[in-house]
Amino acid sequence: MAKMEVKTSLLDNMIGVGDMVLLEPLTEETFINNLKKRFDHNEIYTYIGSVVISVNPYRSLPIYSPEKVEDYRNRNFYELSPHIFALSDEAYRSLRDQDKDQCILITGESGAGKTEASKLVMSYVAAVCGKGAEVNQVKEQLLQSNPVLEAFGNAKTVRNDNSSRFGKYMDIEFDFKGDPLGGVISNYLLEKSRVVKQPRGERNFHVFYQLLSGASEELLEKLKLERDFSRYNYLSLDSARVNGVDDAANFRTVRNAMQIVGFMDHEAEAVLEVVAAVLKLGNIEFKPESRVNGLDESKIKDKNELKEICELTAIDQSVLERAFSFRTVEAKQEKVSTTLNVAQAYYARDALAKNLYSRLFSWLVNRINESIKAQTKVRKKVMGVLDIYGFEIFEDNSFEQFIINYCNEKLQQIFIELTLKEEQEEYIREDIEWTHIDYFNNAIICDLIENNTNGILAMLDEECLRPGTVTDDTFLEKLNQVCATHQHFESRMSRCSRFLNDTTLPHSCFRIQHYAGKVLYQVEGFVDKNNDLLYRDLSQAMWKAGHTLIKSLFPEGNPAKINLKRPPTAGSQFKASVATLMRNLQTKNPNYIRCIKPNDKKAAHIFSEALVCHQIRYLGLLENVRVRRAGYAFRQAYEPCLERYKMLCKQTWPHWRGPARAGVEVLFNELEIPVEEYSFGRSKIFIRNPRTLFKLEDLRKQRLEDLATLIQKIYRGWKCRTHFLLMRRSQIVVAAWFRRFAQRKRYQQTKRSALVIQSYIRGWKARKLLRELKHQKRCEEAATTIAAYWHGTQVRREYRKFFRANAGKKIYEFTIQRIVQKYFLEMKSKMPSLSPIDKNWPPRPYLFLDSTHKELRRIFHLWRCKKYRDQFTDQQKLIYEEKLEASELFKDKKALYPSSVGQPFQGAYLEINKNPKYKKLKDAIEEKIIIAEVVNKINRANGKSTSRIFLLTNNNLLLADQKSGQIKSEVPLVDVTKVSMSSQNDGFFAIHLKEGSEAASKGDFLFSSDHLIEMATKLYRTTLSQTRQKLNIEISDEFLVQFRQDKVCVKFIQGTQKNGSVPTCKRKNNRLLEVAVP
Repeated sequence: MAKMEVKTSLLDNMIGVGDMVLLEPLTEETFINNLKKRFDHNEIYTYIGSVVISVNPYRSLPIYSPEKVEDYRNRNFYELSPHIFALSDEAYRSLRDQDKDQCILITGESGAGKTEASKLVMSYVAAVCGKGAEVNQVKEQLLQSNPVLEAFGNAKTVRNDNSSRFGKYMDIEFDFKGDPLGGVISNYLLEKSRVVKQPRGERNFHVFYQLLSGASEELLEKLKLERDFSRYNYLSLDSARVNGVDDAANFRTVRNAMQIVGFMDHEAEAVLEVVAAVLKLGNIEFKPESRVNGLDESKIKDKNELKEICELTAIDQSVLERAFSFRTVEAKQEKVSTTLNVAQAYYARDALAKNLYSRLFSWLVNRINESIKAQTKVRKKVMGVLDIYGFEIFEDNSFEQFIINYCNEKLQQIFIELTLKEEQEEYIREDIEWTHIDYFNNAIICDLIENNTNGILAMLDEECLRPGTVTDDTFLEKLNQVCATHQHFESRMSRCSRFLNDTTLPHSCFRIQHYAGKVLYQVEGFVDKNNDLLYRDLSQAMWKAGHTLIKSLFPEGNPAKINLKRPPTAGSQFKASVATLMRNLQTKNPNYIRCIKPNDKKAAHIFSEALVCHQIRYLGLLENVRVRRAGYAFRQAYEPCLERYKMLCKQTWPHWRGPARAGVEVLFNELEIPVEEYSFGRSKIFIRNPRTLFKLEDLRKQRLEDLATLIQKIYRGWKCRTHFLLMRRSQIVVAAWFRRFAQRKRYQQTKRSALVIQSYIRGWKARKLLRELKHQKRCEEAATTIAAYWHGTQVRREYRKFFRANAGKKIYEFTIQRIVQKYFLEMKSKMPSLSPIDKNWPPRPYLFLDSTHKELRRIFHLWRCKKYRDQFTDQQKLIYEEKLEASELFKDKKALYPSSVGQPFQGAYLEINKNPKYKKLKDAIEEKIIIAEVVNKINRANGKSTSRIFLLTNNNLLLADQKSGQIKSEVPLVDVTKVSMSSQNDGFFAIHLKEGSEAASKGDFLFSSDHLIEMATKLYRTTLSQTRQKLNIEISDEFLVQFRQDKVCVKFIQGTQKNGSVPTCKRKNNRLLEVAVP
């Protein structure tokens, strides 16, 4: 697996130049080309000293993983390639270890990635600070405040799908260990005019679209809203849907974030109700109506929307309707009520919507601050993160752009001041002579805007407070009078105007030469937006709302606290906020992230040089580089400098034993670098010109190549020597093993030869001995044979006469004995199988053995039958006994018998014990049930059948109803005298009862059953077991049955049946019952 490349300095494997201070030559063209080269290689971060330039890639890059966080954790700022994590780590470590409050200023125009940069800074700090349940909760709340503020404060613009339309400054507070304790958020100038009107191609704030897309039907119904965007006048339709943005999912994220931050359920519902009220305010429309006195007044066209708003906010409908139609002016003790015309009514409606949303946003920020503020009162360290709108130059620039650009002028001013201050402090700290640096100071532009006497904001406030007719044109006239001679102010009427040469300057505009370039402002709307006037009637109407949140947003509406003093203007409020922000930033150590947008298409891999050039100019990046390198372009601590370049001098390579500074001095003297190109500080060396640094890098690169060659040479020599020694040792080992193998093989061959010789000698000796023994044995056998023949001759001579008298009888007996012996031996091998039904038997060989052969067959059959019976269990024996009994009773007598042979006798066919239907019947019978079967009882009157349950126990025979299970008849077995049935293939049988018995009062029983053979057999065996008398089984095609007092003849005849093969019974007359059997 390939090893990951490890960088120990941003100078290693650089793509372009990682630090613009080292760029040579420094021009606008080389600056842009360097950014483009790095951008094309996915290097979106570049340094200007300690300032980070971030180019928005408009796509996800794999450079923010947890592994990357660990790479940059506790590392020197210049140790790795440029990254936003390096700046975040530097700021965090300075705060934690050096007890310095920090601030991170993120600037750039809309779409440059400021919001994402602030998220990355916060996520890095959250990742590297301490752990623990309480700390993790604080970190989670700080991070989750972002989705809430983005939903209510961000919107889709032509330049950015998630543009921050407010300035945000967050102070994150840490304890002495560096663990977060909480935070405080400040917001600046929410663009509330977007609530009522959006430029073409842009959207209103995200929360409106998220609410309509992601809320449930029940919530929308409760808020009296519909999901269709086109129903609301305040929502632009041309950009309602944004590619790649899931408003429904974002709504769920916002609700979850509000819960994590600490919003209660009723608070979240109240916020959504206010948002719904703002949406519905835009649907209120007015119509003109003339009064008797000739004055025009306005009336609401459709009061249904007004009614729903009042229901949402719990405001009396008449109060709000009057506030939209009348305006009350108070002066000392007098009140004057005037009607509003249609234009004024629309102005009042929009003013209310803007104020309501703006105050809701401020309430949200305060509510979040309550949740995330530090709970302890210990001394805190603070890291501030400023995410504020960048410099804006649009086709139509109004009051909002003027205020935003003023803020950026102030940030540029403090940036230059703090950068120069940091440079000067480092020079003094290192005991380096400070040289004055010329730079453009934009204080003159800031003074043009914020001067308390003749600044633009002061004149705008003065014009707003002036009695009489006040318009935007009168304001412009005043500007022309006061600022006409200012070198950074231009208008059509001013003395500095270049109208004769510049025809782009209209009448109702003025132009300011900002540090970032000239911006043309449309004066229309300046006065109204600065006034930010909300009629007192509307404030009082909102204060009267039953909705707790809305009531708290308008404290000035309380009649008991009426203040006739005019509220401060929007410009003066923002000026005071910026002044507070500047004071706050000056107390902290600054860290800068300059965000650049590479193209206007929001597309990846596109780098517009003209657009980037414009941003570089107004961000003053080139000037920043010049300030940074005005004295010394590069500085580095002695230890890393010596470690990096020590191979260039024999005295310092490979190890320097003395102080690092002395080693660097020796190194630079050895390299003969001009003295004017560097200076020695207390802890760092300062290099004046980047060319000197690049020369050092070139020398280092060449020296590394030489060292690599030397290392390769030494390594190859070592490898060859090692290989030779290994081969030599291997040869010795192989030779030793071979010699051992050869000697062993020779020994084994000699051993095998000796064994062969030995075996041949032993064989020869053995064969010789065998011949001698055989000869000896033959001699002994010959003597024995001769003696035997001689003894036989002697015996035959002695008994010859006796042998002649009994020879025939002896030969006969011997022959018979041999034949019988042979017979039995052959029978042993020819025996048939042990199956009792096997009829095979070997034929007899001799006629005289016929009786023996038959007897032997009979004995064998009896033996194998006994063996077969011995295998039976008691239950099987009982079954076969019953089958045998049935054979004796019905074989060759009843035509139905053969079909019953293969059927097992089960007895209990109804399973009375398991069927809950027969529980009552089971409880009534205490004896063991032998047979439980459904039979057809033949009616004595007409021959028709009825289903009955036939039960046979050890002592009784019972009949029960099949449906109810009720016992109909019970007959003791001692009263059963006979069973009659036909010889044919039917299931009819009659049970004859003893005359005079109680059971015989209604006569004998005639049944039909599918298990006749089994029932008759079991009845026979049970009666025999209980009475010790055999039950009479009568098999006849005609028999008499006693029915009450009459005897009826049951006659079986052969016949063709209409219903197939089922026998039928039919009453012919009083004395005859005919059964037709197929």
